[in-house]
Order: sequence, then structure tokens, then C-alpha cells
Amino acid sequence: MRSVRVWRALLGVEKTVVESVEFDEGDDGDGGGQLVAHVRATRTARGRCGVCRRRCGRYDAGEGRRRWRALDAGTIRVFVQADAPRVRCAEHGVVVAHVPWARHGAGHTLAFDETVAWLVTQCSKSAVTELMRIAWRTVGAIIARVWADVEALGDRLDGLRRIGIDEISYKRHHRYLTVVVDHDSGRLVWAAPGRDRATLRTFFELLGSDRCAAISHVSADQADWIAEIVAECCPAAVQCADPFHVVKWATEALDEVRRAAWNEARRSGQTRGKGYRNRVATGDARRFKTARYALWKNPDNLTERQRDKLAWIAKTNPRLHRAYLLKEGLRYVFTVKGDAGKVALDRWLSWARRCRIPAFVHLAQRITPIRGKIHATLDHGLSNALIESVNTKIRLLTRLAFGFRSAEALIALAMLSLAGHRPVLPGRPDPRISQ
Repeated sequence: MRSVRVWRALLGVEKTVVESVEFDEGDDGDGGGQLVAHVRATRTARGRCGVCRRRCGRYDAGEGRRRWRALDAGTIRVFVQADAPRVRCAEHGVVVAHVPWARHGAGHTLAFDETVAWLVTQCSKSAVTELMRIAWRTVGAIIARVWADVEALGDRLDGLRRIGIDEISYKRHHRYLTVVVDHDSGRLVWAAPGRDRATLRTFFELLGSDRCAAISHVSADQADWIAEIVAECCPAAVQCADPFHVVKWATEALDEVRRAAWNEARRSGQTRGKGYRNRVATGDARRFKTARYALWKNPDNLTERQRDKLAWIAKTNPRLHRAYLLKEGLRYVFTVKGDAGKVALDRWLSWARRCRIPAFVHLAQRITPIRGKIHATLDHGLSNALIESVNTKIRLLTRLAFGFRSAEALIALAMLSLAGHRPVLPGRPDPRISQ
């Protein structure tokens, strides 16, 4: 009996009877041989549907005995071998019977799947394939299986009140994911391939009309496809403009003015030849070109040299300096927040409309229609900073894995890592549970 318990522990299986263990010295491709454990399910675990786990009548013996890959014993591959009969389920028809050591339709044990799922949240996908001696696609399939089990534990969309919506590029050739994050818990709650109205509408359809009515605040950039669907599906929700994107518009307008000053200096002859048909900026043209970061950065983060560049711009190009002050004025709106921010926004819009800088006149026209959303941001303090943080972590997961062939595998890994259900190694205590 003690040896049976030892073998169960070594194989990482439960509700299983270990009948015998044999070692095959044949070449398995790595020259290490194979350890095969012949097992059977306990009486209470036998004769159940592989999908719903209900007890069912036996149908036939299936295709005979089959193997499941278990965790390696050192450098030796380990397999669990057992009969795989089929049962007739009233709901799912004829299916392979449930086995307590593996998920339905999987070729690996539960402990193997859980170990792979933990590894992919910690290191690169290539390292996992090398360590576990499995194929690249197998890792993606295991991630999807584990996440499907986690998702079945409960409805992750329950209790949503304040959400943030954004898109992220995960692959070349304009491949995007739309992601939704819960502001209150900081967790990723939903993601899907695409960035259009149909993709976002899928989320709200999944949420349902009652839960859509419970959404009180939505933060997002000012993409039309997000604003329209949110207004359609959650008419009572307060839409908040993301400060980062609004200030980014001002930075882009400022850079447009800087490029105009640079080009004007170049046309005045402040260049010199470099190689065949190439010219580089000199004098003021060069100083305008290298002033980009001094103009972009926040005043508190400027170096002494960058402060000198701003002082030089104030003396030599008042128009560019005025554009810089307009950018900083808009950033100040989101710094003070509340009623003071609303007053500052009204004054900024009045200034921008009469500044005689086309880029900022156009920016004022762009901001005026969303002034109500900016007021909501100033009142409630919501931004897409949390969503951008989640996007950065998704990019890191993509980089660690050296890319994904399918969006579904990336979404499953992102949900495992960022939805509050990070996997733990089998046989180890869950660090999220206080001892």
C-alpha cells in the first residue's frame, strides 16, 4: 500500500490505482528510455462521461489502451497507460470515459498541464518546449485547456462597474486585440482578436443587458468605434477621456510646429553636404532637430542642457515656444483635476482658438466635442493608465514567447497571467492563500 501511495505521488495522480510500473530501455529519441505506469481509475471514478463527469453506461472498449504523458522523472520520460473505454452519455452521446489523471481529450496528465501553464507565465515559450520536450503548438493547446478549466470556475464578468477599453497590436500586419480591464480589481476580464465595432459589441452581448446597465464608468481613448458602441450598449455609463491620449494629441501638434521650424531653417541654407545627394542640418536647423525631447518631456524631468534649449527656443522662435506652453497648459488641466481643471480647460480652449497656430487651432476643434468626457475624467480621476499597464504586460508575454501563431493562445496566456488566476505548480501551496 505504501508503494502505491509513493507511485501516486511521483506520477501526480489521484483516484488512481497503480497496477504495475515497467521501464522500457528502448530509444525514445533522447536516449533516456521510458517509464510506463499501468493504471486504472478507482471504482468511484470509472464509468463517467468525459465531458460532464456524470455516471453513464459502458458503450464499448474504445480503441484499446492509450498513454498520457506525465512529468519526467529526471531525464526519463514517464507515461501513464490505461484502458480508454467509451460510454454513452444522455447529453453528449458516445464519448471516451473520464479518467481522473487527465483532462478530456488531452494527451498529458493534469500535473503536466499545470506545470506547463505555470512555466509559460514565468519564462519564454521556447524554453518551455525545450525543458518539457514538447512541440510549440502543444504549449498553446495546454494553455487553452488550463484556461478553459479556470474560466469554468465562475463568471469573471460579474460585478463589473468601472471598466477600461483599449486595443493592442500583438503581431505584424495590423493584428490587434481588444482588451477590457476592471478598474476596481485591476484584472484583465476580456480580450478578443480585432479592433472594431463588431468585436466590442461581442463583449457587451456576452455581458448582457442587465450587467451593461450596471456599468457606471468607461475609460477609453477617443476612438469613434469605442465611443459609439459604449453609448449604444451602456447609455447610462459615464465615458471618461484618457488624459494620456489627449496630451499626446498636443504633443503631436507641438512636434508639427517644431518640424515646420526645422524645415524653415533648412530652407534658409543651414545644411551641409554629406556624401552623394545627402545633406545634414547645421546651425539653428540642427538645434531644432535635437530639441524634440526637450519639448516633449515634462518640465520636472528636464536636464540642464534641455532647459538651455528651451530658453534658446523662447528667444529665437516665439511661435514654437508658444506651442510648447500650449502643450504644457493642456497637461496642467489633468494635473489639477476637479473644478480647477475644468476652469483651466475652458481657458486653454479659448487660448488655443486664438493662438494663430493651425495645429493647435485644429486641436481645440478636436477637443471641444469631447469636453464633457474630459470633465468626467477630471471629476472621477479615471484614466487608461491601468489598461496601458496591462497592455505592456501582454507585450512582455508576447516577447517572452517569441510570438504566437494564434490569438487564442495569446489570450489564454494573458488571461492566466493577468485575470487573477495565475497557475501554481502542482503539489505546492497557493501563495495567494494566506497560511
